[in-house]
Amino acid sequence: MFRAAVVLALASVLLAAVAMISCLSAEDKTLLRGLPRWAWVLVILLVPTAGPIVYLVAGRPRPAGRTLPGLPEPPRPRAPDDDPDFLRSLDLPGINQEDEELLRQWEEDLRRREEEQRRRDRDT
Repeated sequence: MFRAAVVLALASVLLAAVAMISCLSAEDKTLLRGLPRWAWVLVILLVPTAGPIVYLVAGRPRPAGRTLPGLPEPPRPRAPDDDPDFLRSLDLPGINQEDEELLRQWEEDLRRREEEQRRRDRDT
């Protein structure tokens, strides 16, 4: 009987510690449901076993991706390849032509330098 009481007491303390850590580590106080943070701390500390359980069931912040049923999901950012405006900007005339011309000039310069290096290597 004594062992069971010790195990239950340790479980209660562990549950209170988990609930307290969860409550105090919530980044945004407004994410806690039902009560302000200080009130949840008091509930967890002053109502043994039931306080931490109530907090973990009713007061914990919602996970980031979950919303209440019936509410619209918040807009998510789009990847560049899913954004029609971004894809249209890739086809703007002049921008790609300028880039192609610059690339062509760099390639010509590289070929010229490689050819000069080969000539120098043959002459030495």
